[in-house]
Amino acid sequence: FDVAQGYACARLICWHRTSSWTEKNRMRWKKCWLAVSVLCALGMLGYYKYADFFLENWNWMTGGNVRLLQLVLPAGISFYTFQITGYMIDVYRKKFPAEQSLLKLGTYLTMFSQLASGPIVNYGEVREALGKRELSAEGLEEGLRMLILGLGAKVLVADRIGLLWNDIQTIGFASISTPLAWMGAFGYSLVLYYDFAGYSMMAIGIGKMLGFAIPENFHFPYMSKSVTEFWRRWHITLGTWFRDYVYIPLGGNRVSRLRWVCNICLVWCLTGLWHGAGWNFLLWGLFYALLLLGEKLWYGAFLQRNPGIGHFYLLLSVVLGFVLFNAETLAQAFQDFKTMFGGSSLPFFSKESLYALRTNGVLLLFSILGATPLPARLYGRGKKVFQWMEPVLLALLLFICTAYLVDGSFNPFLYFRF
Repeated sequence: FDVAQGYACARLICWHRTSSWTEKNRMRWKKCWLAVSVLCALGMLGYYKYADFFLENWNWMTGGNVRLLQLVLPAGISFYTFQITGYMIDVYRKKFPAEQSLLKLGTYLTMFSQLASGPIVNYGEVREALGKRELSAEGLEEGLRMLILGLGAKVLVADRIGLLWNDIQTIGFASISTPLAWMGAFGYSLVLYYDFAGYSMMAIGIGKMLGFAIPENFHFPYMSKSVTEFWRRWHITLGTWFRDYVYIPLGGNRVSRLRWVCNICLVWCLTGLWHGAGWNFLLWGLFYALLLLGEKLWYGAFLQRNPGIGHFYLLLSVVLGFVLFNAETLAQAFQDFKTMFGGSSLPFFSKESLYALRTNGVLLLFSILGATPLPARLYGRGKKVFQWMEPVLLALLLFICTAYLVDGSFNPFLYFRF
């Protein structure tokens, strides 16, 4: 549906651009077709993703008993909705003409490697490759390497740390000690990173193998020293989309102070709701809006002068933010925070926390190192010396990942739910 309506509306926008109508009439119809396309795309997203959230809150406010729709969320709808919306806006802005081939536009929107969990690809980034692209041995080699490394990040790191997180969730924060709660929250932050970054690497790798240049989505986000820097490194394509199609059209920072604050809050409320239909996601977005406003208005320069403090502040903010992000209810979020800040009924150093640390300490240590540029630097220095070993190591990694997948249970990527 999105492919068909986007194709038709974009062609109509360009047709009115070259018609004999007056400029005023052309602009009126261009805006009309843009609005039709965007409303169709966002309307489908709203219906499937937010209808039950709206009905739940309607029942709560009015005391009604409207039955929930319980719709199945189509795979990747958040990603391809943003892609068709961005495409339509760019055609309206005359960045490029409307795609003449329905097949090429459909290929862009349903590109299988990144359909379910991104990255969000701008049409202009793959426009030429949709018509003509060159497949090379170098692209195949580099793409296969990224695919295997991304698979390793998911299977050998994210899924393994995920076992710790699943155990803690099964027990519940109300029944664990404070150190174990922090260990679980920190582990969940690593799970999210390796899960999503691993998927993005796999998508980029498959794209390279097929001759497409899919943009980078993560760049060592946990090395950041402020929330502002973090969001330039984490889910880069999502931040770019909101900047180009929401924040800048609202006026960005070229408006009054009050309106600029409102713009930041609106963008981050939408960012939170994009991840899921729940009050925890909305509050998660507002949480980051407040931190970003604080950095830009008050303490951003202090963080730059004190990178150590900035790095600790960033990690603390991210861990707390992801606890809120994961909570299914606000009551659960409150209980999780209560346990993390000393509200546990168990002794501070319980047997369970010591056992979890002994069992997962090495894995957590290696995952922390893997989230830094250190492995890439070591690889770069030893590449020429051990270049002959790389195919053997990649083949071994692929074999181990395959063995884990065959032997283990099904562990879908976390961002499939969004």
